[in-house]
Amino acid sequence: MRAFLLILFLTLPVMVYSQDTLYLTSQDAIDIALKESYSMRSFDVERKAMQQYFSYYKAMFKPRLDLALNTPIWEESITQIQRAEGLPVYNSTGSIQAGGNIKFTYVLPTGGDLSLTGNMYRENLSTILANDNSKLTTDLFYSYVGVMLNQPIFTKNKLRENLREASFRYQRSEQFYTRAQMDIVYQVTQEFYLLYKCRKQVDIAMEKLRNFEESLRIARLKSKGGRLAQGDEMSAEVSVAQNKAAYLKSVNQLQNEEDKFKQLAGITLDKKIGVITDLRFNHLDLSEEKAIEEALKNRLELKETDMDINLQKIEIDRARREREFKGYISAYYDITGISTTGSGTVGELAQSSFDDMGNRPPNRGVALTLTFPIYDWGRGASKVKEAKLRLESKELFKQDQELTIVREVREIIRSVSESEEQLEIHNRNLDLARQSYHISQMRFENGDISNQELTMEQERLATIQLDYLDAYINYQLAVNDLKRKTMWDFENNRSYSLEERGE
Repeated sequence: MRAFLLILFLTLPVMVYSQDTLYLTSQDAIDIALKESYSMRSFDVERKAMQQYFSYYKAMFKPRLDLALNTPIWEESITQIQRAEGLPVYNSTGSIQAGGNIKFTYVLPTGGDLSLTGNMYRENLSTILANDNSKLTTDLFYSYVGVMLNQPIFTKNKLRENLREASFRYQRSEQFYTRAQMDIVYQVTQEFYLLYKCRKQVDIAMEKLRNFEESLRIARLKSKGGRLAQGDEMSAEVSVAQNKAAYLKSVNQLQNEEDKFKQLAGITLDKKIGVITDLRFNHLDLSEEKAIEEALKNRLELKETDMDINLQKIEIDRARREREFKGYISAYYDITGISTTGSGTVGELAQSSFDDMGNRPPNRGVALTLTFPIYDWGRGASKVKEAKLRLESKELFKQDQELTIVREVREIIRSVSESEEQLEIHNRNLDLARQSYHISQMRFENGDISNQELTMEQERLATIQLDYLDAYINYQLAVNDLKRKTMWDFENNRSYSLEERGE
């Protein structure tokens, strides 16, 4: 019952509902921020971009079909013709070409590719001879079908290496996004309770102003009756003015905090908001050993560093390839046909070209290329050493990161225990202050104490309320920080790790 009255007393002033106001609990604010806040939307866009980056390299193992059309290509130019026994002449040549090229490429699992290409186009050629200004023209149809193989050998499969790199970068972006979610939960919780505290300060400032206005009213009545010195009335007027200024200051501070909170949570600045909170708290059974174990297992900074180490290992492989023995096999086989009629319809020219394909010998070839840097004056070795040293630096960083995490977990566990103890003390102090105030109210009604004495008692109660609220906020922030730094929820005994949750 006592706890219920405490909650009612602290939350009632802000639970005055209206239809155009958005009332939020701490969890409501977190849910909105996870979807609408700028930081989460920004991180989500980055995560999706990395997902597409990974998808691009996955698709590199799939076949590809390309089509290129020349519709048409027209060009005219002057060509210099050298003559053995005379000066060169300059003929004007021109061509109009229309056709297309289609290419199907199949990516081999070995990192090479096999492509099948077909190319057909019609070309009209013309030449104006400089000697007699006569014009020569011809129509050609060109047909080509060929297959080509390209295969690197004695080296790593670059396609698979690029896919591994993209996978590591994508995993790192996922972990960064999840860590950003934990950060925004902490930030919104912090701002939510700061906003709640500002609202309480406004309520207390308003209550003080009303009390001083009542004191001024009574002072003026007493002054008119000659029962109060003029200086005391002026003192009461100054007190009212000071409390009006204090009230306006608290209202401005509340509005500033509201705008900051709305921006953080992704709520439009014009939207009216209210906060509802339950100031009850539950005792947590904390285990330092469990907290450290979960933190070292699930902290996303460690996983991000693991990804950085994996990426650096890829860089070492690339550096080694600068001076490794490499080979390259390429082979092609194609048949070509060119029309021989010189004119005709497209069908006639194409048929002539196809007939010519059977008469011409095919084009074919195989090339095996081997490369090895005999001596590079240490360039390749320096690059490998640089990559290895960078890897060593990242591994050292991870060792220090693990030590930092253990230290942070120990600190936050001490902080949670200390905050809980402080909260218990302030809770008992608040109960005493409320009882004391209740007694003072009865004494005031009986005429045993003055209004000024009752006001002082009320200010003391308000101060203790704010002290309790500060203690509660510190406790809540410490608990949220514990979740963030261990990735473990001690209230519900569950992990925040995506892997352990199977997501």
